[in-house]
Amino acid sequence: MNGTDADGVALIGHRGCAGQCPENTVRAFERAAPHVDAVELDVRRCASGELVVVHDETLDRLTEATGRVAETPWSELRALSVLDSGEPIPRLGDALAAVPADTAVNVELKQPEVASDALAAARGVENEVWFSSFLPGTLAAIRDRDRDADRALLVADAGSDRAVAAAVDRATELDCVAVHPSIALATEPGFVDAAHGADLTVNAWTAADRADAARLREAGVDGIIADRWDLLRDRG
Repeated sequence: MNGTDADGVALIGHRGCAGQCPENTVRAFERAAPHVDAVELDVRRCASGELVVVHDETLDRLTEATGRVAETPWSELRALSVLDSGEPIPRLGDALAAVPADTAVNVELKQPEVASDALAAARGVENEVWFSSFLPGTLAAIRDRDRDADRALLVADAGSDRAVAAAVDRATELDCVAVHPSIALATEPGFVDAAHGADLTVNAWTAADRADAARLREAGVDGIIADRWDLLRDRG
């Protein structure tokens, strides 16, 4: 990432800073970009085949509609409003086009079969792009299609030395450049040192307030995935 704060910590806008903007929308990415080093977005495939930027498997929380994204065609998705904002669910290409070239993009892959098309979409932009997922097989698919594509393993487990070792080992096996732990895991004693010892960048999720951000800074993470762009005192 091109820019970091005074302590060298990067700020990554979670779903385009979902605490300040309608999540995963073009408006969110445009508004967040001037304040962050990168934006994070979620990708899944809809019923008609397009890659769309939406976190949830279903539409119920985000829109006035119900049902699964995977069973809803783009012709219907495009007409929905995200969280009553008037902003639509975007396709991946439209979301990427909304992010200025000097802002990096973290593409989280929510399904295993989206890897190839997500890679193709990312090749069409000038931004630094990396791919993250909780699904090891999806990251392996990215690696097999393009070994130069940066990958990050998302990890939620915490509470033991075994969880720390397993996260670092799995990310290393997948040839990842980064590991993205939950706050609970990132603040486990020894986690950041273990990840750095394996040459992995640590970007932790998801900071909701300045107390979360302060804990993560103290833990020594490289990046903070945050719902707001004003959580670091030298930002915003």
